[in-house]
Parts: sequence; C-alpha cells; structure tokens
Amino acid sequence: MTTFQTIALVLVFSALANYVNHRFIKLPATMGLMVVGIILSAIFILLGKIHVIDLREASQIVASFDFSSVLLHGMLAFLLFAGALHVDISDLKSQKWPVIVLSTAGVVISTFLVGGLFWLAGRLIGVEISFIYALLFGALISPTDPIAVMGLLKQANAAKSLEIKIVGESLFNDGVGVVIFLTIFAIAVEGTQPTVSGVAMYLLLEAGGGILLGLAMGYTTFLLLRSVDNYQVEVMLTLALAAGGYVLAENLHVSAPIAIVIAGLLIGNHGREFAMSERTRNHLDSFWELLDEMLNAVLFVFIGVEMIILSFKWGYLGMGAASIAIVLLARFVSVGLPVMVLRRFRTFSKGAIRILSWGGLRGGISIALALSLPPSPERDLILFVTYIVVIWSILVQGLTLGRVIKRVAK
Repeated sequence: MTTFQTIALVLVFSALANYVNHRFIKLPATMGLMVVGIILSAIFILLGKIHVIDLREASQIVASFDFSSVLLHGMLAFLLFAGALHVDISDLKSQKWPVIVLSTAGVVISTFLVGGLFWLAGRLIGVEISFIYALLFGALISPTDPIAVMGLLKQANAAKSLEIKIVGESLFNDGVGVVIFLTIFAIAVEGTQPTVSGVAMYLLLEAGGGILLGLAMGYTTFLLLRSVDNYQVEVMLTLALAAGGYVLAENLHVSAPIAIVIAGLLIGNHGREFAMSERTRNHLDSFWELLDEMLNAVLFVFIGVEMIILSFKWGYLGMGAASIAIVLLARFVSVGLPVMVLRRFRTFSKGAIRILSWGGLRGGISIALALSLPPSPERDLILFVTYIVVIWSILVQGLTLGRVIKRVAK
C-alpha cells in the first residue's frame, strides 16, 4: 500500500469507529473507539479462523503501518502539546512536588517491582522470560498515558488537586519512562553495561535538556505570537512549534516529550494571556481540540485493530491475568510510598492513594514501546501482555474511575 492509501484507510476506519461509538455504543470516546477496534479485530480473526478471509493479508496490512514509529516520533508531539496547552500552570506549580516525585521515583519503583514480580510469575506459570526482559516490561508499562488519562478525567469529577497530580504526572513521566526503557533495552538487546552514575547523568541530560529546550522554543514562539495579530499565522506557529520542536529535540538527543510539554505549558499560559487576542484564543482552542480528538480517534482505533498481529499461547493468558494484578500492586506501592513521605510536608485529598492508583491508566505509549522491541519470543509475550494490561486499564479502570472517586471521596 502507498503512504496515502494507508492514511486514507486509517482515516476511514477512525471516522466510522467514531460514528459507531457516538451513534450506538455511546461510551466515552477513548473507550468506545478501542472497543470498536477490538470488535473489528475479533471479526477479522474469526473470519480468518473459518477461512472466509486470509488472515495473513489482514495482518500484513496492519503490520505495514508502523504504529510504534508513528506514535513515538509523530503523533505524540501533537497529543502532548494539545494536553499541555490547557493545563493551568499555577495549578501545576501548587502540586509540583507530588508531580515531580511521582513522575521520577514512582516510575523507577514501579519498573523494578513490576519487573521482579513479572519474572517470578513467569517461573510459577511456566512461561520462560529472562529477568532483563521482565524489567523491560516493567519499564514500558510503568509510565501512565497522558492521552488516556486526560480524556477520562474530564468526566470523572475528581478533586482539582488530584486531577492536577494525575495529569501532571502523566505528562512528565513519559520522558523518564522512555529513558529507563532505553537504558534497559541497551542491556537486554545490545549487551551494554551502563553504570549507575552513567544512567543518572543520561537521565539528567535528557530531562534537563528537554526542559531548557522547551523553554527556549516556547519563549521564541511567544515572541513571534506577540508580534502579530492574525489567528491563521498564530495557529500555524503553534503547529510548527509542536512538530518542529519535537524533531529538533530528538535530533539533539534530549527528551522530546518533556520539551513539548514545557513549550505547551508556556504557550497555553503565558502566551495565551500576553500574546493572543480573544479571537486568536478561540481559534487556537478550537483547532487543537479538534486535532486532539482526531488523533485520539486514530490512536485508539489502532490500539484495538493491532490485536490482529498478536501471537497467542495459552500460557500468555495466565501471564496477562497475573500482569494486571502485578501492575495494579506496583502502582499502589509506587504511589503509596511517595505520598506517605510527602504527607509530612503537605496535605492530600481523602483516598488520594487509591484514586491515584486506580487512575494510573496505560495506553498507546506502552504498546508503542512494546512494538519497538526486535522480533523474539520475549517480544511476543511482552506485546500480548501489554495489550491485556492496556485494555484492562482503559476499559475497566477507565470506565469505573468516576465511581471509584465518588466512593472513596465520601
């Protein structure tokens, strides 16, 4: 298929999925689109099993779309910028320490706890996986997904302070999670042996460089926005900032997700207040909200449809079920320990640990990282289990998050 044919097919599927969900299923967009994608995958798999269609052809079409590269090196720039654009920086500052601790120490704790328990579960169930690949699974599943989180929190009615903690953590922990993933990946696949100091310096350069670059790009764009009053030009400048800034960050080997989040926060707050007219603000919001909805539709339809390419073994089901419990436990511990320490210095809402634990949704970023692994039996297992955890996270945790908040906050 040509590039244009692939894009056309993706847009047709996404538009129809959005229509079917809105017209008949009536679930929140994130969940509904994934459900439609899963149903499409199930239909293709069933038709393949009864030899109505050649499942290999469908698998080749899906596999030809490089979901991992498109998300991690394309869509993520726009999704993160759109999310950061509407976060009030004063609210984020008021929760800066919980956000910083949860998005750094919380990810590290979760990575090693998930990895260790996943390796142990494999030994108990009889599914072979090396400890380093178990850690790799821990690294890719530990960051919470800002795309899934932000879409569902709009309807969950959480306390404002809790909402900012969850959103802030999910916006920033991607950069940390990807650095940890790449470090463990280098050990597992390339055989390198990085030192603790080397990893710490790498993380500091990635995160610190991303922050500085984001500030520089955001401020430069702010100056450009302030010098004109034309909403077409200003919207194009923000689009260029998201796309060009992400590419620049990747080429400078600093954290592109962190750079774009910082730039988006600056434009969404300082830029919105001092560099834009009311007309421009309205057009900017409409543009980025529409782009965000469109890309979310594509993303979650593909999360569902890509199930066609999964390898299946009965032992994988046991590992999938065990992994749901492992990830939930690790999330509870990685949230609970930092919150218990921080409670000495600040107050938290009632039931904060339980809400933060249940609200830590996983999504497309975890799947994209799993898809980026080189072909191997470990990759097949990790990809299958990642899908199970993501589907559970979005459909079960996402669907019940509002009720959990209401019950815990009473």
